[in-house]
Amino acid sequence: MKNVVLLGSTGSIGTSTLKVVEDLPAQLRLVGLAAGNNVELLTEQATRHRPLAVSLQDPAKAAELTGRLPGIRVLSGNAGLIELATLPEADIVLIAIVGTAGLAPALAAIRAGKDIAVASKEILVMAGEIVMNEARAHGVKVLAVDSEHSAIFQCLDGKPPSSVRRLILTASGGPFRKTPKSEFAGITVAMALKHPSWVMGRKITIDSATLFNKGLEMIEARWLFDIEMARVDVVVHPQSIVHSLVEYVDGSMIAQLSTPDMCLPIQYALCYPDRQRSERVQTSLAKLGTLTFEEPDQDRFPALGLARRAGEVGGTLPAVFNAANEVAVDAFLAGRLSFPGITELVTRVMTQHRVVEHPSLEQILEADRDARRDATR
Repeated sequence: MKNVVLLGSTGSIGTSTLKVVEDLPAQLRLVGLAAGNNVELLTEQATRHRPLAVSLQDPAKAAELTGRLPGIRVLSGNAGLIELATLPEADIVLIAIVGTAGLAPALAAIRAGKDIAVASKEILVMAGEIVMNEARAHGVKVLAVDSEHSAIFQCLDGKPPSSVRRLILTASGGPFRKTPKSEFAGITVAMALKHPSWVMGRKITIDSATLFNKGLEMIEARWLFDIEMARVDVVVHPQSIVHSLVEYVDGSMIAQLSTPDMCLPIQYALCYPDRQRSERVQTSLAKLGTLTFEEPDQDRFPALGLARRAGEVGGTLPAVFNAANEVAVDAFLAGRLSFPGITELVTRVMTQHRVVEHPSLEQILEADRDARRDATR
């Protein structure tokens, strides 16, 4: 039995995690749940799973929740996230909070000796060097929840970085894989939110349409697997069946395949190193028939080049890449920025930034704040 703390329980990853826990009641137990401000759904989740403690971001809403959940501690704010992440009873903390809010609880969990499962890209994009150094120092695992990184982790199976020629992340190509660049200025929010393979939150769906999501994953892979950016590549695979590949130094390629379902990588991370049975994922290659692969068009999707530059330069630049993109996506969703304007804004903010090498956490957070300020000018 593993005791699980879930930060971000009401989002898409969070609700999928609850399905996995319900599938495996003899293996997994929820001891902590944190949500943004969705009181109703968190109440329902906590009533069903009876964790030791829950947390909401808004203290006023947390106070409202207290009377609804007798016998369960109700916490709030960033302090609540830290307390959940360091619960003595917890074995693993799954972090599915969008944005930078997951960084402090991730580090707190590691320093408390907890394994972490990472669904929030920002944690490793912004502070990969710090997080992985802390994990090594405290002897804990950092496990991937993204389907692509889970695939690479399974394909590596403990092999050292020296045995790897390339890590190859697959991308669906998003809804505009075949759209001419000349039409990008006319792309609407509704068009960009129609992802061909996955059902996700609004921000990550826009990131998939621009391929910024894949750029963030490139940087994340660099830190998770201790592989420099030059050995991290992307291939477009519209069927989203091959979740990623590892090419070894002898030319062999190993891939992980399955029909798209986030329950699979979540279950693998929570149960690692064991594999548990699940009937959720059924894959028939015969019915699929054909799997295709293409080179990504970096002229139409310059996010990949920006990500490679951020990952190669390192320091505070990945945090700037991430923060500027978050502001740009918000502006696009609000109708204040065009679809091509997302990349243009991120390029401008990255160009203006003065990089700090091997930054402290405080310097990373300062770079994040500065980038957000510069992106709104």
